[in-house]
Amino acid sequence: MKKIIVINGHPAQESFNSVIAESYIHSAVASGAEVRYIAIGKLNFNPNLQFGYQQRMELEPDLVKALEDIQWSDHQVWIHPVWWLGMPAIMKGFFDRAFLPGITFKSDKKGNSEGLLNARSARIITTAGDLSLQVYENEYQSSGLIQLKKGILEYCGVSSINNHFIGPLYELTEKDRKEWLDTITGLALADSL
Repeated sequence: MKKIIVINGHPAQESFNSVIAESYIHSAVASGAEVRYIAIGKLNFNPNLQFGYQQRMELEPDLVKALEDIQWSDHQVWIHPVWWLGMPAIMKGFFDRAFLPGITFKSDKKGNSEGLLNARSARIITTAGDLSLQVYENEYQSSGLIQLKKGILEYCGVSSINNHFIGPLYELTEKDRKEWLDTITGLALADSL
């Protein structure tokens, strides 16, 4: 049975990102996968890594549980809006606080690093309110995607990462949104196999 963790990086619970997460989870569970869910906006933690890597801050219980769920999974699904060409601050704070040396990666004194989340795949689903895929790719070089895919997930050992961009949301009709949710259902089915 596939073990999937769905992580929603949108801080608001009433969002299209939450609808996407619910649709994905429903389809994956119906397909036989075991699914756990993290809504980062609901977690209770300080997103500020106030001492950098010089002094380890104690992980709050919500971060400990989230890391346990990520370690448990075979496949990760990251859902988030593109804000200022990147992820929301609370999601970035989640990575700053939880994806730490010795937990999701390790480095030696020579600067060599190794990811500790090996043997996991991922899917990234981003939404954008007023940004088209063409502008995101051509003018902004998919900057937010590069940060999450290469700078975080691949660095931590996750491989086989697929990504999907939904936007601009303001142009989507109800029919368009339903078609995207049908696509999400299909992705969840494919991920569950």
